[in-house]
Amino acid sequence: MAKIASVESGFFRVPLPTVLSDSTHGAIPDFELITVRVRDADGAEGLGYSFTVGRNGGAIYDVLRREIPELVADQDADRIEFLWNRIWWGLHYGGRGGPSVLALSAFDIALWDLKARRANLPLWKLLGGHDPLVPCYAGGIDLDLTLDALLRQTDDNIGRGFRAIKMKVGRPRLSEDVERLAAMRGHLGDDFPLMVDANMRWTVDQAIRAARAFTPYAPGWLEEPIAPDDVAGHARVVRDGGLPIAAGENLRSLWEFRHLIALGGVTFPEPDVTNCGGVTAFMKIAHLAEAFSLPVTSHGAHDITVHLLAAAPNRSFLEAHGFGLDRYIADPLVIRDGCAMAPDRVGHGISFDWAALERIRSA
Repeated sequence: MAKIASVESGFFRVPLPTVLSDSTHGAIPDFELITVRVRDADGAEGLGYSFTVGRNGGAIYDVLRREIPELVADQDADRIEFLWNRIWWGLHYGGRGGPSVLALSAFDIALWDLKARRANLPLWKLLGGHDPLVPCYAGGIDLDLTLDALLRQTDDNIGRGFRAIKMKVGRPRLSEDVERLAAMRGHLGDDFPLMVDANMRWTVDQAIRAARAFTPYAPGWLEEPIAPDDVAGHARVVRDGGLPIAAGENLRSLWEFRHLIALGGVTFPEPDVTNCGGVTAFMKIAHLAEAFSLPVTSHGAHDITVHLLAAAPNRSFLEAHGFGLDRYIADPLVIRDGCAMAPDRVGHGISFDWAALERIRSA
């Protein structure tokens, strides 16, 4: 029995090397990192984390610091489904989403890391193991870059080994988005995988109009064209826009994904392991997508998610996120010829530079 002995949380504000921007969140000068370390009675440790784009990190940290330890004290860390449900229902009345599920996600990631470490296996093999080479794209947060800067960033990403790119859309005028997309397509060539991301910018009718305007440039998908709660609207965009739709980074449960998938509102389901309920929920969402013959993609936390997509036979692209966490971990994600490599280190293999993080601690 892997009895839980302690739960230790941390809260950090991580400055970004370059201010990032998208159509919804505006300028993003830094992001919040919330960590949790779960230790068992034998001294083994698992690590999990979640993040925000600048706000609510304190609420997530409080749930991890004040609520979850009481719910899991002296419990068996190997009973992950039991603990997941204990936390979900324990926090349900004041939770169901938001900070509570981000805290649960971080804790669940730590449990799976601990379990894989105790089994002396990399996480992707513990989860079943499909293929450690995962197609990967560079996810630029680049809406406000000049066109020249966007093309330079693209060339830099290709030089780093990426063979697929995602760019932001959702500028004040649709003609600006079309101009930038046309330039990117001309720069990359007809067959290079290129996706676009609107970050929930539009109404349904605006999204359909944008999708039709983008169609001549053959984007691999249009991501988050409208608000995530409008499931019927997503189905209209899929039906009438003419482009594949990726969505789900702002959904917070398996049940929300079931609703979106069953009503035909998504082509590429896109969970984020740090906010959908952790590894437990992410893998269930991936298998749900598989049952509907849909490819699953991902958002954020690529150092963890590479393991999850490496275990999913219906995986598509892994997003290599634009946040600068690589500066604080020992072995960043390796990209070779367009593929991310799921590491063979035990657990998820992430090791933080705690001394460096200590200098940016928020609480």
